[in-house]
Parts: sequence; structure tokens; C-alpha cells
Amino acid sequence: MNQIVNSSDRPRYINPYFGGVLLGLLLLLTFYITGRGLGASGAIKSAVVTTVDKVAPQHAESNTYMKSFISDDHSPMYNWLVFESFGVFIGGLLSGALFGRIKKLRIEKSPKISNKTRLIAAGIGGVLFGIGSQFGRGCSSGAALAGTASLSFGGLVVMLFMFGTGYAVAYFFRKLWI
Repeated sequence: MNQIVNSSDRPRYINPYFGGVLLGLLLLLTFYITGRGLGASGAIKSAVVTTVDKVAPQHAESNTYMKSFISDDHSPMYNWLVFESFGVFIGGLLSGALFGRIKKLRIEKSPKISNKTRLIAAGIGGVLFGIGSQFGRGCSSGAALAGTASLSFGGLVVMLFMFGTGYAVAYFFRKLWI
């Protein structure tokens, strides 16, 4: 079942080598400006703490972890990681607009599974990744990318385990994308 795909129908992406160089330069600039690397899980934590504080302030105040981020004079949302995450979202939207990828919502998956199955699997994977980022004290950007770039032994271990686990379990989940 060979299909000829017109090159104008395929989504266009930035050259991965050029993107890698840009990511490295951004990481270097982030170290220079903030004194630490990139990361996004802190923005999610800030959003969760702020939401819980607004919805159930007694619970947030009684929770030792959340209480450490709450103060009267400083909102957890006023954190550079929150602004970084908004920038990543806007940058992705801009990239999609420039390269013609936002015309129609696509769910990239194997033709052998349904959209519902793909979305459920992606949702479960996202939740597990979020939980793991809190156990690992940072997401892949913060723990692995920035950790390895700063020659941290912990960053190297995170990177090895992250990719090693990915390769080890990919065989079992390959039907979701092949």
C-alpha cells in the first residue's frame, strides 16, 4: 500500500541541526541571565499551587509543600519559569503559523489505533511524566538538558536513565505510532 505524499501536504519543521544549535545558544543565554538552566515543571507547580490556594486556601496553607510557595507579597505565578512556559507556547504557535502547521488539528498516530486510544495513551504518559518530574526534582529540560550542560553528575544520570528507559519500553508501545 504505497502512497505518494505530496511534499506540500507534509508539515514543515525547522532543520533539526539548526534547532539544536538554537537550543544550545538559548541554554547558554539562560545560564548567563538567570544563573540556572531551562525547565518547565516549575511553571506547572506554580500554577497548581496558585489554583489550590485560590480554590481551597485552608488546604494550601496546611500543606507543608504548598505553603513554602505561598506568601502575601509574592505570587507563585510571578516566577520566570511561568513566563518561559508562556514563551514556549507562543513560540510553538508562531512556528506552526510560519510553517503552515496550524491549519487543522492533527493527531499523529499509527493508522492501526483510534484517535481516542492515542489521546488516552498520551494523557497517561503526560501524567506519569509530570509525576516523575516532581520525584526527579525537575523535568527533562531542567534535570537532563540543563544538568548535563552544567556537567552535573545527576544530570548525566537522569539523561542516561531517561533515554535508557525510553529505549527499553519503546518496543512495547510502538503500535501507538507505527
